[in-house]
Amino acid sequence: MSTRTTTVVFMGVCGSGKTTIAKLFAQRVGWPFAEADDFHSAANVAKMASGTPLTDDDRWPWLRSLRDWISKEAAAEHNVVMTCSALKKAYRDILREADSDVYFIELTGTREVLMARLLNRKDHYMPAKLLDSQLAILESLSDDEPGFKVDIDHTAAEVVDNTMSLLKLSPRSA
Repeated sequence: MSTRTTTVVFMGVCGSGKTTIAKLFAQRVGWPFAEADDFHSAANVAKMASGTPLTDDDRWPWLRSLRDWISKEAAAEHNVVMTCSALKKAYRDILREADSDVYFIELTGTREVLMARLLNRKDHYMPAKLLDSQLAILESLSDDEPGFKVDIDHTAAEVVDNTMSLLKLSPRSA
């Protein structure tokens, strides 16, 4: 009998360090990593690059493609790590439809910390001016959702260590 796989989704607004932290976490646990931004359509990327926030109608097909990727990896019995803004509970609900136990790690920080990170970021299509629109629609994890809130005002290694402790994972666990 096979056990369900685990998916850890690092979520939060732009500038919260999702990619940096998720890649380090994936390396530590030895699980495949996916960057949700890579699943966006060219139209979505162009819209965000122009400074226009996405609508729910823009996001639904993207979220379904993420859910389907998680299920495909689960069918191959792979635990996975993913980044995804997952700003609203309804978005997270779609990801939880995947055939995997999905846990969300909400990376939290002050607006000042987030903005400083965005202004120092290079080679990313998401402009800093979209931070406020993301903060405005962010629905933080609720108590009934599987996952944890983790403060980003630490080194990436410390955030990963904290996350692994919260999830009761050790390096290279399968």
